[in-house]
Amino acid sequence: MAMAVSAKLVLGSIAFAIFWVLAVFPAVPFLPIGRTAGSLLGAMLMVSFRVITPDQAYDAIDLPILGLLFGTMVVSIYLERADMFKYLGKLLSWKSLGAKDLLCRICLISAISSSLFTNDTTCVVLTEFVLKIARQHNLPPHPFLLALASSANIGSSATPIGNPQNLVIALESKISFGDFVLGILPAMLVGVLVNALILLCMYWRLLSVQKDEEDATLEVVAEEDVNFHHFSPATMSHITSLDSHEWNSKAEIVNIDSQANVKGNIGHAETLRNRIRNENELHRTSSSGSVSSANSNGSKDLTSELHSQRRDENQNILSNGTASMDEPGDAVFMQSLDEKENPTTKWKRLLWKPCVYLVTIGMLISLLMGLNMSWTAIAAALALVVLDFKDARPSLEKVSYSLLIFFCGMFITVDGFNKTGIPSAVWDLMEPYAKIDHVSGIAVLAVVILVLSNVASNVPTVLLLGARVAASAAQISAAEEKKAWLILAWVSTVAGNLSLLGSAANLIVCEQARRAQHLGYTLSFWRHLKFGVPATLVVTAIGLTLIRG
Repeated sequence: MAMAVSAKLVLGSIAFAIFWVLAVFPAVPFLPIGRTAGSLLGAMLMVSFRVITPDQAYDAIDLPILGLLFGTMVVSIYLERADMFKYLGKLLSWKSLGAKDLLCRICLISAISSSLFTNDTTCVVLTEFVLKIARQHNLPPHPFLLALASSANIGSSATPIGNPQNLVIALESKISFGDFVLGILPAMLVGVLVNALILLCMYWRLLSVQKDEEDATLEVVAEEDVNFHHFSPATMSHITSLDSHEWNSKAEIVNIDSQANVKGNIGHAETLRNRIRNENELHRTSSSGSVSSANSNGSKDLTSELHSQRRDENQNILSNGTASMDEPGDAVFMQSLDEKENPTTKWKRLLWKPCVYLVTIGMLISLLMGLNMSWTAIAAALALVVLDFKDARPSLEKVSYSLLIFFCGMFITVDGFNKTGIPSAVWDLMEPYAKIDHVSGIAVLAVVILVLSNVASNVPTVLLLGARVAASAAQISAAEEKKAWLILAWVSTVAGNLSLLGSAANLIVCEQARRAQHLGYTLSFWRHLKFGVPATLVVTAIGLTLIRG
C-alpha cells in the first residue's frame, strides 16, 4: 500500500498514538478516561481527521468476532452459576501433596480452563481462591499467582475461544476449530509443562518452607472458600435493588446457616423448627388488622423468602445423606416440604446444572464439527437463557459490554492506521527476513510479534500483522499460510507473559489479588518481569518447534 498524503499520515498516527497510550496506560494523569473510552476516542479521531470515512468505519467493525465474544461470555456466566468453577477450585486441593503439587495443579487447571472459558474468566474466578489457599498454609502468594496468570495465557492459545486475538485469527484465517486445536495443542501442553518447571526451579526454596498450621488440609479450604466466590461482584448491580427488609432477612439467614453448619445436623433441624414458629407468628401478624398493608406485604415477602431458604436447606440435607433426624417430626417436616415443592423448582434443582454442562459440551462439539463459530456460541448462550426459565437480566448484566465497545473502537482505529500506509511500509522492510520456510525467518517473525505484542498489545498486533504475514506465507504454500496464522496466535498469546502489562489476564490477577478482602497482595511489575522474560523466551522458542501447518 502506498503511503498516504502527509496530512492523513500525521493525523492518523496521532489518533493511533492516543489510542495506544490509553489502551496500554488507561489511567494516564492528563486523560484518565480508561481503555474503552480511549478506543472510542481513537475511532472518533480517525473519522474526524478524515483518515477514513464513516462508512469505512462501520465496515471495519467485525460483527462475527463480537458475536463470538458475546456468546462465550454468556456461556461462561451460566457455567459459573452452575458451579463449574467451584468444582475446578476443589480440584486444586483434592488430595494435595503439598505446595509444589499445588503449583503444578494450578498450572494444569488454569491452562485447561482458559482454553475453554477464556483466560480472563479463569483468572477472575480462581485468583482469590488461590490467594486464600496460599495464605491459609503460610505459603508465599506470588509463585501461585504467577502460575495462574502465565498458565492461563499459555492455555488460551490452544483454541479459537481461548482469548480475543485467537478469535480474530480463527475468523480471518478461516481455519476450522479442530485444525486450530490440532495445530497448537502440542505446543500448549509442552509450554505449560516447561512453564511449571521454570516456576519450580525459581521458587523451589520458597515452596519448601514448612507450614506453621497444624493438621491443616487444603481440602478444608476448598470447601469453605469456593462456595462463597462470586464470578463478577463488581457487575452484580441488581443486588443493590433489594430493600432493607429483604437484605436484613437474607443476612440473618446466612448467619444462621453458618452457625447451623458448625453445630451439626441436630442444630440444623432445631434452626428449621424455629423458623417454622417464626413464620407462623409472622403469618398471624400479617393476617391481623392492626398492621398496615405495606407491612403486610413486607411480611409476606419475608415469609416467602424463609420458605425458599428452608426448602433449599432441606434439599442440601437430603443430598448429603443427613435426612435422618433425632426426632420423628423432623422427617415428617422434611417430607411435607418436599411434597409442596413446585414442579418447576424441582425440575430446575435436578436437571438445570446437567443441562448447562450438556449445552456447553454441545457447543464445543459443534465448533469441532466446523459450524459457524459466532452463531454457535450465540445459540448456546440463548439456549442457556431459555433453560434458566426466568428473567435473564441479572446474568446478562455480567457481560463485559465495555470490552465489546472497546473492540468496536479498536477495529476502527487500527483500520484507520492501516490506511496511513505505515504498517505496510514497516512490513515491507521486515518481510525479506521473516520468511517462515527458514528457521531464521521464523525467529525474526517471532521477535517482531513478541515486541509488538508488548508495545501495542496483542489484539492490535494481530490486526496489523495478520493479513500481511499470511499473504507473505501464501506465496510459499497453503500449508505455510496456515502455519503463519498459528505462529501468530502462539507468539502473540505467550508474549503476554513477558511483563505485567503484556496481558489483560496478568492485570486481572494483580488487581484481584490486591483487592481481595483481608488477603490483599500486590504482585509487583519487577517481580513479574524477573519470571516473565526467561519463561516467555523459553516457552515461545520450544512451542515454535511443535507448531505444524
